[in-house]
Amino acid sequence: MKLSEGKTGQVYEVRSIEDMDQITRRLEALGLTGKTQVAVLNSKKQGCMIIRVRGTRWAIGRRIAEGIEVEAVVNKIRKGKAIFLSQM
Repeated sequence: MKLSEGKTGQVYEVRSIEDMDQITRRLEALGLTGKTQVAVLNSKKQGCMIIRVRGTRWAIGRRIAEGIEVEAVVNKIRKGKAIFLSQM
């Protein structure tokens, strides 16, 4: 699914980022790469989305969010610990 389809309060894991030249490179430089967890903090039908990536809040446009392929995360085990939505 696309990140733009994500629901508020849900955590997703990045599967791929559509090649959008400079935008893709910038996202990767900021830490948004494959297997990165992304929490959707605010998602309205129009305008930007507010997400949390590696502890930092980002505002990204819908066009960019449509180019990010994600998968929902539900109590995923990472490094021997369960990660819950409240920990994001």
